Amino acid sequence: MLPVSSQERAAQLRRKGKTYSEIKRLLKIDIPKSTLSYWCRNITLPRSYHVKVQKLNKLNFAKAQEISSRKRKERQQAFFESLDAQNKDLLHVFAADNRTRKIVLAVLYLAEGSKSSRGSLMFGNSDPAIVLMFVNLMRECYKLDERKFRCTLQCRADQDIKKLEKFWSETTRIPLSQFYGARVDKRTLGRVSEKREYKGVCRIDYFSSAVDLELKRIAQQVMTSFSKKGP
Repeated sequence: MLPVSSQERAAQLRRKGKTYSEIKRLLKIDIPKSTLSYWCRNITLPRSYHVKVQKLNKLNFAKAQEISSRKRKERQQAFFESLDAQNKDLLHVFAADNRTRKIVLAVLYLAEGSKSSRGSLMFGNSDPAIVLMFVNLMRECYKLDERKFRCTLQCRADQDIKKLEKFWSETTRIPLSQFYGARVDKRTLGRVSEKREYKGVCRIDYFSSAVDLELKRIAQQVMTSFSKKGP
């Protein structure tokens, strides 16, 4: 049985706007909150208490969100690691087998390359990683004449063309002397770019009808092989 003095002290602290958790800590007693609530049922709380509770609720909500976000990221990271482990052998095959890399190159060219019969290869994308992958696969799968590469930058009106061309030249390792004049989208005149990280579209040309035809032929064969398969 708790002494009456503890009940009176709890009531005094409650009148001052203390929460039940604060009262338990200050009194250094382990008592259920339901008991404290009963003791303080007729006490009128000061306005400062409601302001404090609102702040505590916001703080607790922010902490809960932070914990939830951290746990979600941890689960996601664990899932990614499991996927990497499951497909580790595929990467070994890709790294060791030039034929596999050529199939990947052909499918990539099918998706983002020229669809016309122009007698040369043309590929464009705004993602530096994809452009770099394409150029590097070209260099690994074929004995290229680097002088046959050309680049064309397609950008917005408010972008720094020289800075962008330097970026793409360093990314692709294609000299600036092999860049055509940039093409500015006239629809963007007088409009500010919202995505400051946007580097425009880099179009890669390589003058070889043989490479162009072979990649299209490989991609066509891959599509045909799947079209013959039933459900």
